[in-house]
Amino acid sequence: MSFNAPVKDMLFVLKELAGIDDVAALPGYEDAGFETAQAVLEEAAKLSGEVLAPLNVEGDRAPSSWHDGEVTATPGFKEAFAQFAEGGWQGLQHPTEYGGQGLPKLIGTPCNEMLNAANLSFALCPLLTDGAIEALLTAGTEEQKQRYVPRLISGEWTGTMNLTEPQAGSDLALVRTRAEPQSDGTYKVFGTKIFITWGEHDMADNIVHLVLARVPNAPEGVKGISLFIVPKFLINEDGSLGARNDVHCVSIEHKLGIKASPTAVLQFGDHGGATGYLIGEENRGLEYMFIMMNAARFGVGTQGVAIAERAYQQAVAYAKDRVQSRPVDGSAKQSVTIVHHPDVRRMLATMRSMTEGARALAYVAAGHADKAHHHADEAVRARHQAIYEFLVPIVKGWSTEMANDVTSLGVQVHGGMGFIEETGAAQHYRDARILAIYEGTTAIQANDLIGRKTARDGGAVAKALLDEVAQTIEALGQAGGAAAASMRTQLEQGVQALSRVIDFVLENVKRDPNAVFGGSVPYLKLAGIVLCGWQMARALLAAQRNLAEDPAFYGAKIAMAQFYAEHVLSQAGGFATAVLAARGDEGVLALAEDQF
Repeated sequence: MSFNAPVKDMLFVLKELAGIDDVAALPGYEDAGFETAQAVLEEAAKLSGEVLAPLNVEGDRAPSSWHDGEVTATPGFKEAFAQFAEGGWQGLQHPTEYGGQGLPKLIGTPCNEMLNAANLSFALCPLLTDGAIEALLTAGTEEQKQRYVPRLISGEWTGTMNLTEPQAGSDLALVRTRAEPQSDGTYKVFGTKIFITWGEHDMADNIVHLVLARVPNAPEGVKGISLFIVPKFLINEDGSLGARNDVHCVSIEHKLGIKASPTAVLQFGDHGGATGYLIGEENRGLEYMFIMMNAARFGVGTQGVAIAERAYQQAVAYAKDRVQSRPVDGSAKQSVTIVHHPDVRRMLATMRSMTEGARALAYVAAGHADKAHHHADEAVRARHQAIYEFLVPIVKGWSTEMANDVTSLGVQVHGGMGFIEETGAAQHYRDARILAIYEGTTAIQANDLIGRKTARDGGAVAKALLDEVAQTIEALGQAGGAAAASMRTQLEQGVQALSRVIDFVLENVKRDPNAVFGGSVPYLKLAGIVLCGWQMARALLAAQRNLAEDPAFYGAKIAMAQFYAEHVLSQAGGFATAVLAARGDEGVLALAEDQF
């Protein structure tokens, strides 16, 4: 199944919703306006559609393989990675002083979406490398930056994130990997790490592992974790590769999906200790690792949008080709393609509208990130950083849950053929399933949304966003037309529901935490539905303004916004009820505990 990147919709979102012109006005981004974005996106679409997408099915059928500690990538992946690296795509958003292109996150995000839509397994390798680069740029010494970052940006080397251990899943307080200081300032690292994405492969010359470990006499819990660079191959003083380090891949996992991406079990120190180099200060490792995690969480949210887009494209192509049954309205005497059947249209519209809403929210968040890093005014930077941080768990949690729903609908559109591997619909469904799990499950994102993003500031950012939504509701009231009227009604009800839930969280998070956190995931989903609905409303208004320029494209934007309002945003009240009812759930669940 081919993949055609939705460049036109992406550019619409960049221009009308995410503020590419505002980003281009920031210091350092003067050459990163709409024309630059268009040129970059068109090139990314070629790479994704012509090079990476054709390898997607092959990666599922012939996954990466492990033999005697070595991992061989799916045939074609190594050559594709070389082409990816040569094109400078790894350094798209990274600083020019280290060999990157220095483009804003707002341009990098749609490029990453294309990459993931084309080949999710492949795209995971650059995703983790991006996180390693960000961590080193933030917390590494200048020597570490100069030694590692240019090679990571060039694609000569790749990066990984090593958190999880057999006894420590999401609870990093249980990390046992140890790092023993040596007289030369290095450390010897000993331990086992599991679920390490692209932890071993043959696509690059070296792999730079960033590893959480404990030094001797470290405090208990998360306050006693440090972060280390542990390269697969040691690096000589002249920058050339030296001896193999004492880190080895002892196996890779057999998985439901993303099969071409090797998920490694890494063993550190079985032959005397793996040489590691401390990043920053001892016992501040989790703080530094969160830099990688936040970058990865936003990236995984983008993956959710990407796989949903891929599933939608395949479903709509199948629906336009598959002939089955006569139309229910009697408009034809013979069987027609299933795209003419009302429920198939409903499923396709659900898939498309949810994907477009999630895409818009992610790009808007990326715009806030650029302003948080590059605006000249410190207070403005802080405001945009707070908004971006509030949106990250929603982008990650909502977009990945949405991807589960959309890829499932993609199978349903195919009917029985969707359950057959040859059509490819099942692969999207299987690949998507991990997204709501890794880099923090939906519940972890929801807990973050409650604790760090809503309660900590007394709901200030959440309420400020609702004030902005209220302005859009007012504009809808002045816009005219059935679509705007419908969106106004549903968005207003959605905001009221979300406002009630935010108040509930703030009033009860300390005195009844079980009730509040029991409704955390419905809260996150409610926030996702409403804030994506807000972006669809803004898209509707922009489409009405530009309708005469391209009636087909902008007419479809209006139709999708109305559909979203009536079929997705209308669910907001139910999620609010679920959150507010969580206070009474504990007793009910306690009574049923022995039945679980």
